[in-house]
Amino acid sequence: MSQRKMKLKELDFNNTGAWPREFKIGFCVLLGLLIFGLLWYLITRDKGTELEGLEGQESTLRAEFETKQGRAANLEPLKQQLAQMEQQLQQMLRQLPSKTEMPDLIVDISQTALATGIMNELFQPGPESPKEFYAEKPIALRMVGTYHQFGAFVSGVASLPRVVIMTMHDISLKPKDSKDTAGIRPNSNLELAGTVKTYRYLDEEETAAQEQAAADAPAAQGGK
Repeated sequence: MSQRKMKLKELDFNNTGAWPREFKIGFCVLLGLLIFGLLWYLITRDKGTELEGLEGQESTLRAEFETKQGRAANLEPLKQQLAQMEQQLQQMLRQLPSKTEMPDLIVDISQTALATGIMNELFQPGPESPKEFYAEKPIALRMVGTYHQFGAFVSGVASLPRVVIMTMHDISLKPKDSKDTAGIRPNSNLELAGTVKTYRYLDEEETAAQEQAAADAPAAQGGK
């Protein structure tokens, strides 16, 4: 052992060619390990960090792909459901009066009130207001009748051939005689005043005209 230590001390690094064979091999192994370590530190270490980032990115993209794949799988059933809902909506709208039926319907509502004994002091239809799928028509009215007569009127309107939807706006119901302090009684005359709105569906020409107007609106605003 001491002889080997002496040989290590006697090695001349300026003349490695004169080293014994075993020292040359050992030196080459150490040099190779040093080079390998430097290469790992300078190159492989950065690649490892990059690989970890790519693996994380792969997980994110995989999760996003699975989410979009699930949406794509449900897209066709959703389209079918939407088409069914649109068909049901059209069927419901078709149950409303048409443009040509609206005048007769207003007459029927007025006649139904008279048939139940209600006195129409005011029954004045106003101009229509087109909406997206339908048109609404306000009717200003003032009617006088008993509680039971108004109940019969509502029942009579509900039994008309066409579906009649009436919504009430700013409606007041009070005793006709302002001196009557007993409140609303079944057989006392009541005054119903305010505005009701009834509705009809838009025909294909009216719907197409609305769609065209909506399409032309952005262009007209852009031109300004």
